[in-house]
Amino acid sequence: MAKTKALKNLAQLKIGQSAIIDSFTDKVMALKLLEMGCTPGEVVKLDRIAPLGDPIAISVSGYLLSLRKAEASTVLVSLIPAV
Repeated sequence: MAKTKALKNLAQLKIGQSAIIDSFTDKVMALKLLEMGCTPGEVVKLDRIAPLGDPIAISVSGYLLSLRKAEASTVLVSLIPAV
């Protein structure tokens, strides 16, 4: 029996957690995120969360990207286990 990977959305990460982008749930938002370097297979890390919880800042493709939680929730990721 094949093991399925547990996917989360990017908005569910905790500060310091890293993940690999798997797919997107919104085609329009996916196009915008793809243009900003958020491609499937890319490693992302949650760096900061605003004091009221929105927006969040992620490291991706060598830079810091700020996203609203609603935007981040359209990105499905698989967690990279902490060492």
